[in-house]
Amino acid sequence: MGKIYTALGLMSGTSMDGVDASIIQTDGKLKYKSILDKYFQYPKGIYSNLTKLREKIKSSEDLKKHQKKIKLLEKKITIFHAKVVNKTLKKTKVSIDFIGFHGQTIFHNSKKKSTKQLGNGSLLSKLTKKKVVYNFRQNDIKNGGEGAPLAPIFHDLIANKYKLNPPNIFINIGGISNFTYLGVPNIRANKIKNWYAGDLCLGNCLIDQWIRKKSKNNFDKDGKIAKKGKIHINKLKLALQAYKPKKENSLDIKDFDLSFVNGLSLKDGAATLTEYTAHILAHNLIVHAVNNTKIILCGGGRKNTFLVKKLKKKLPCPILLIDDYGINGDFVESQAFGYFAIRSFLKLPISFPNTTGCKKPCTGGVLVKNY
Repeated sequence: MGKIYTALGLMSGTSMDGVDASIIQTDGKLKYKSILDKYFQYPKGIYSNLTKLREKIKSSEDLKKHQKKIKLLEKKITIFHAKVVNKTLKKTKVSIDFIGFHGQTIFHNSKKKSTKQLGNGSLLSKLTKKKVVYNFRQNDIKNGGEGAPLAPIFHDLIANKYKLNPPNIFINIGGISNFTYLGVPNIRANKIKNWYAGDLCLGNCLIDQWIRKKSKNNFDKDGKIAKKGKIHINKLKLALQAYKPKKENSLDIKDFDLSFVNGLSLKDGAATLTEYTAHILAHNLIVHAVNNTKIILCGGGRKNTFLVKKLKKKLPCPILLIDDYGINGDFVESQAFGYFAIRSFLKLPISFPNTTGCKKPCTGGVLVKNY
């Protein structure tokens, strides 16, 4: 049996609400154990600055234009992550070998092979006195991939650990929804794995943007606001007719536009956007799902019970929450980046031709020790 390492994974998604922190133990291959999960909300100042900055960055040129603001905010975010690490470690006696630091994505353009995650790995290492692995996406991009999604190898680990009989589709509903299809291995074709992955379509992004725009809330908890609203059928039909699935494997929240609900009330806009989101999710999923396929929901969007109820009505196959298997669906990605940190150290691949479109299986991440 290989050596067991301990890592603390840090993840902040496209909702930009805060940081998920997870401590896991693994050999970087098939052995895996969850130790601790904690969530830390961003201070209002960081959240406000992040959302405002992201709205200004629509191209690689904008990254250069706003370089000073980016550097300043990156430092603040890194310091916040250091506080997260120290607070998390106080909750356990376990000693960690690595920190897997994803950082905060503010721009991703798969066409131009450009992605930007705010987070200074060297500074985090200095502040925490720990080895840090960060910048996970660049090596994949250098090898022809789109830099996302990276979660599939971890979904495969979960499926093996909990003996989930294939076929399964893991759906992470964040700002963007991404998926991992894990099918029955084709032994005759000498294939150990039958899998593929990619960004699927929008997730919470438009609903969240609308709620932030029209209220003091950051999201529609349990879909309660949408549930009280009225769907504007004409606006919905026009938006669905105008929707064109992108050919790229990975997407950004800027690929989607909520202007079609402008002029509606908070409740009616939320109801119309929730129906729009459910329709597009189901439309994109139906291609991959057949009757015996289980859809397993992860990410914040699985908590929107109103949205999930709509999905269940629109799809013919079983839809389950990952929590049904005893896994906290809020922390799948933070656990994944702990796992990636160890795989990176061991020079094992974290992305594959069938997941990101890279030319060959690629490891990723930069290891830094600055103390």
